[in-house]
Amino acid sequence: MTVIRLAAAALALIVATGAQAAEKSVAITQIVEHPALDACRQGVQDVLAEAGFVAGKTLKWQYESAQGNMATAVQIARKFVGDAPDVIVAIATPSAQAAVAATKTLPIVFSAVTDPVSAKLVSNWEKPGANVTGTSDMAPVDKHLAMIKRLTPGVKRLGFLYNPGEVNSVSSLEALREAAKAAGIEVQEGAAPKSSEVLAAARSLIGKVDAFYVPTDNTVVSAFEAVVKVGIDAKIPVFAGDTDSVERGAVAALGFNYYEVGRQTGEVVARILKGEKPGDIPVSGVRKMDLWLNLASAAKMGVKVPDAMVGEATKVFR
Repeated sequence: MTVIRLAAAALALIVATGAQAAEKSVAITQIVEHPALDACRQGVQDVLAEAGFVAGKTLKWQYESAQGNMATAVQIARKFVGDAPDVIVAIATPSAQAAVAATKTLPIVFSAVTDPVSAKLVSNWEKPGANVTGTSDMAPVDKHLAMIKRLTPGVKRLGFLYNPGEVNSVSSLEALREAAKAAGIEVQEGAAPKSSEVLAAARSLIGKVDAFYVPTDNTVVSAFEAVVKVGIDAKIPVFAGDTDSVERGAVAALGFNYYEVGRQTGEVVARILKGEKPGDIPVSGVRKMDLWLNLASAAKMGVKVPDAMVGEATKVFR
């Protein structure tokens, strides 16, 4: 009899736990779809599944892409607020800004945001307070410059391709200018407010730069193949701020894998789903960095990659 009662109690607990998990919901908004941000989103989803929050089974999961349109990002944020999920996950700065503007109460976890303070998402990294926290993808531009100089020792002029409307990229440009000045390198800007303008922005720098550096700018990364084409045609090496762009044709990147960024973000989301308050969780930077090389692109763009760097690389495309 006792055994039966214990079994019944255990079954009731399992059912109750499952019901509790099933009640949880996450709504994820993304400014644009490209491999890096898509990998980030997948990282969030995978970590949540490992924590017992399986999308479509024990977790209600909504996903919307703004397709690069800020007005659409605002509409998505307002819709999600109306749905009142347990956590809104916002990938990239524009989507995060839209979410933060839409609610001061629902928990928001941002990801792939370079400078959350300048973007006015949080007041500081250590104690974000309120209803917002997340993961930053702040690029170590000094290390990127060292990598670029190692692969192109004669570089004196560096082309920076970006969307001036992205706060992330403006912050990266300011950091790059400071680091480049110390390294004796001149920075030339190539502005591309839209994805359709990336090719023209890259072409505008032909003859003016010795290499391209593409930061984690969503507009430029979404049209990255256009930069690679110019790099190959004009023999101007292309370097990226994210490793996912190496497979797409960049010579090299010393950076983070956005899947890992997403996994870090997912860990924060899981903590909130389990009861922690977002304002009590510090904003975190990327923990792991890797060197990726594309030897085929290097050859097409006139770069000889030292054997030592090949040995150091986490991943090499040939």
